[in-house]
Amino acid sequence: MLPYLQNVGPDGQQRPLALSHRGYSADGLENSMAAFEAAVELGYGYLEIDIRSSRDGAVMVFHDALLDRVCDVAGPVAGRTLAELGAVRIRGVEPIPTLEEVLTRWPAIKLNIDIKDDASVEPFARLVERLGAHDRVLVASFSDRRRLQVLKLLSRPVASSAGQLSSALLWLLSPLGQTHRLARILKVDCLQVPVRHAGVSVVTERFVSRCRTAGLPLHVWTVNDAEAMERLLLMGGGVDGLVSDRADRLATVMNARGHWPQAP
Repeated sequence: MLPYLQNVGPDGQQRPLALSHRGYSADGLENSMAAFEAAVELGYGYLEIDIRSSRDGAVMVFHDALLDRVCDVAGPVAGRTLAELGAVRIRGVEPIPTLEEVLTRWPAIKLNIDIKDDASVEPFARLVERLGAHDRVLVASFSDRRRLQVLKLLSRPVASSAGQLSSALLWLLSPLGQTHRLARILKVDCLQVPVRHAGVSVVTERFVSRCRTAGLPLHVWTVNDAEAMERLLLMGGGVDGLVSDRADRLATVMNARGHWPQAP
């Protein structure tokens, strides 16, 4: 198991990962330093974040292609320079952080990084190399092509979760008992899926058991209900990670099971 995925508790046993989705903010300050600080203060050791690049190649922590939904200005992230984005505020309050700011602010925190655009591939890889952050990041993307491009550029192994196509293949072919072999071919270290997709139950007792038998960590997103969290942590031997917008609820559930805090 790669260092990123190792989450061993005081008893020496691997614990399920708790990932705070875009940090934690009741005020909608997603992917901001304030949201990340709130999650870390709750005890999180893992943050799920998104990245896009500015016009001049700075790797920004931001989800949407457009600034419109969460910021005080409109237009594409890629249409502004780093300096110009420095004047933009999330909900009119918080600046948009760079990935380097997040990595250096909390040097022990691990980041699940969803790479949202092709322009971020090379500058992201360069940043990981320069900071030696290989053991602290997981490369995620709906695009398998994009995540594989990143892996090729890195000098050391980095954890990676399946993209959309790889996830579908692993799910569809799991009954054949070749999950471990297929994951190696696809260069996948863990699988991150929703509970349901297009009306189909993705996370079932049998699927969780198959992933566990294959030694493929299974993370489920985005789970905000405490009862659902409990159910998934028991299903088929238990999922290996949960991603939640409700970091407060997930922390409470994990604490009750003796898995808290997870931050160093």
